[in-house]
Amino acid sequence: MAPLALFDPEGPTSLLPDGDARATYIPQFVDEGADELMHQLEVSLRWDRPEIHMFGKTTPLPREVAWVADEGVRYRYSGVSSGVQPWNGPLEAVRARIEEDAGTRFNSVLVNRYRNGRDGVAWHADDEPELGPLPTIASVSLGAERRFQLRHKETRQTVEVRLGHGSLLIMSGTCQRDWIHQVPREARVMESRINLTFRWIHPA
Repeated sequence: MAPLALFDPEGPTSLLPDGDARATYIPQFVDEGADELMHQLEVSLRWDRPEIHMFGKTTPLPREVAWVADEGVRYRYSGVSSGVQPWNGPLEAVRARIEEDAGTRFNSVLVNRYRNGRDGVAWHADDEPELGPLPTIASVSLGAERRFQLRHKETRQTVEVRLGHGSLLIMSGTCQRDWIHQVPREARVMESRINLTFRWIHPA
């Protein structure tokens, strides 16, 4: 993996204008090992596609997920509580690198697999109570490049970036309180994408 130059002014890009809400994009966090990392995750994780309840209807989640966490850690999102899987070598290595360079601890990772551009995730904030008031979310992208949009809850200002293969996005400060985000569908995208969203879950 290439060094994570969080404090290198020529490395990361700050996406948000508000100093209290931070979204930092590092385009080449995983270097030449990105292809192998994606393959290892595809074959080593147990992928689920749970059903969600929205607007009085029950539909399958528009992506596949795997929930990996320390022993005893539980998490619900969109009304879904996925079965916990143990950490494996590749995920442990990525977690250790982010924790070392970003100075933040994580005890879980929600892994999303977008099978193609028809899979996505709608506008939301990662603001569940168990994440705490000002959570830090570290998101590693592998595979197909996809659009990622942030929208301010009050002003509706929108910021967009294309998340590339091997990139890292860190959202922190008041980002989850003040902004929502989404990965919109892109019908022309045929390739799959894996997204690792590392987070710290507070004990119940």
